Amino acid sequence: MPSYRQERLAEFLRDEISSIIQRELRDPRLGFVSVTRVEMSPDLRHARVFVSVLGSAEEQETAVRALQGAAGFIKRLLAPHLHTRHIPELHFKLDRSLEHAERVARLLYQIERERQAEATGTSHDDERG
Repeated sequence: MPSYRQERLAEFLRDEISSIIQRELRDPRLGFVSVTRVEMSPDLRHARVFVSVLGSAEEQETAVRALQGAAGFIKRLLAPHLHTRHIPELHFKLDRSLEHAERVARLLYQIERERQAEATGTSHDDERG
C-alpha cells in the first residue's frame, strides 16, 4: 500500500505532468492525451505515468513513445516545482482501463437488449397461444 508521501507526490505529478503536456509539448503525435494516474516506487525515484489517448491503437502507441521521448524535457520542467532530493524517472504507460470499462458497459447494454427482446418475444408467444 502506498505511503501518504507516495500518494501526495503521485497526485502532484499527475497534475503537473498534465499541465506540461497541455501547455508545453507541441508534438503533433500526442493528439488528445490525459494523465489518468501516477504510481510512485517506494523510494520515490520512479514514477509510472498512466495516460489515456484518444485514437486508434497505433496512435495510442505513437503518443506513448512520444511522451517517453519527452520524459527528460518534462523532468526538467518539473524540477523547480519538486522539493525532493531526486526527480523521479518518468515511465509512461498506456492506461487501458477506460477502454475496458467501455467494453464492459457495451456488453451489459447488449445483454439487457437481448433480455428485453426475449421478454417481448415470450409475451408475443403467450398472446398467440
